[in-house]
Amino acid sequence: MSITRRSVRRSVRILGVASASAAVVLGLSSSALACNIRDFKAEAKCDGEKGLIVVTDTDASRVKATVTVFLKGDGGVETKVGEQEVTGSKEGTQVTFPENWKPDATYRVHITAGKIVDEDIKPDLVTQSTACKTEESESPTPTAPTTPSPSESTPAESATPAPAESESSSAPAGTSSNAPSPAAGDSNLAETGANSNTGLIAGVAGALVVVGGGAVFFGMRRRGTRGNG
Repeated sequence: MSITRRSVRRSVRILGVASASAAVVLGLSSSALACNIRDFKAEAKCDGEKGLIVVTDTDASRVKATVTVFLKGDGGVETKVGEQEVTGSKEGTQVTFPENWKPDATYRVHITAGKIVDEDIKPDLVTQSTACKTEESESPTPTAPTTPSPSESTPAESATPAPAESESSSAPAGTSSNAPSPAAGDSNLAETGANSNTGLIAGVAGALVVVGGGAVFFGMRRRGTRGNG
């Protein structure tokens, strides 16, 4: 079987088309696997009460990259938070920057990967409007202490002290009174018995009666004698 020039030209043309197609496919594949800024993602997270800036690298080509984080302040002033190196992976490799970020703060994250990537992650990272929880916000509100009720076994104290013994109270039986006794002769009406003067007075009165009766008798007798003479 003889090969004509026409057949050779056709074969060369087909081979050229196939080679060009393969080159395009390989170029697209290499571009897809090459490191680019879309492989990086930045987030603001919390670890308990601590704030964190987390950057994830999903570069399957595993090109080593440098991640630099800046805090944007008022008037365009930036403060460098930190810088770390990362080697990406298909599953994603993370680098963490401890940062006690404030709500609604803005951070610029810059990526450098050899001569392939040298740009910022767009858009800038803006933190959430709620800060990380603190110990004060997690602690329960203290309650007012309750006053314990007095024990039933404790005897209640008397509100009113016991009154002192009255000085005017009577002395116990069998004891003499401290009050002074009245002097003898002050009053004959308050005493009876041997100390009374009633007998003496009665004797004197009887004697006076006898004397008076005798005087009357002798007087009448003298009158009768005079009348007879």
